[in-house]
Amino acid sequence: MEQSLAGRTALITGSTSGIGHGIALLYAQAGAKVMLNGFGKPEEIARARAEIGAAMGVAEAPYSAADLSKPEAVRQMVKDAEAALGSVDILVNNAGIQFVAPVDEFPDDNRRHHRHQFRVQFHAIKAALPGMKARNWGRIVNIASAHGLVASPQKVAYVSAKHAVVGMTKTVALEVAKLPITCNAICPGFVRTPLAEAQVGPLAKAHNVSEQAALEDLLLEKQPSKRWIEVDEVARMALYLVGPGSGGVNGAALSIDGGWLAA
Repeated sequence: MEQSLAGRTALITGSTSGIGHGIALLYAQAGAKVMLNGFGKPEEIARARAEIGAAMGVAEAPYSAADLSKPEAVRQMVKDAEAALGSVDILVNNAGIQFVAPVDEFPDDNRRHHRHQFRVQFHAIKAALPGMKARNWGRIVNIASAHGLVASPQKVAYVSAKHAVVGMTKTVALEVAKLPITCNAICPGFVRTPLAEAQVGPLAKAHNVSEQAALEDLLLEKQPSKRWIEVDEVARMALYLVGPGSGGVNGAALSIDGGWLAA
């Protein structure tokens, strides 16, 4: 692979599995030094660090176990990344959670769900941006969702928070517009990850249909393509947004959703 990110450094939250891991691997293969962050079983984290490290040409990638629900931990994570990597040129805000329930049954204290979708990204950007300004270069990529642009029922916290992420992306982009720093959002539809695939079997059983029918008619109901978005597709969009020739893309909320938002 072309070393388009040679000399660059990247901090990627939620990168021990799923979308974040795919982005971390592609960035490392493109020549970036990457710090991982995320939860998981120790052996899974060790495996991720070894895989990304191998792509970087080292034994293991640096890793932060920061609890992103705590603003001070987010700030410390950015400091640790700057110490380990020398700088944070690229910040990818990927970590997130989801809770599903009707509005009238949603927990009164939904701050935890909102915090992980919006406040974590806010605190990470706030901590990383001064260094980017000092070095006169930076790229911020916020992994939002198709639900940052449209709504679905029973996802009030997730949808509202992802809309907030898109709004924050645009605001930051305007604030840095005269600098060689950009801030963009990626808005995927349903992405094939182990957690997402695990939903298919229970759906099929609950509705007494085949797993293929559950996938196409229930889980991927809103994606006209009727197929998963692959992690590598999201990662390649994230690579473009931080690589050469991307400086003119700023404040965008880029859909990758199999045609969902075209309907």
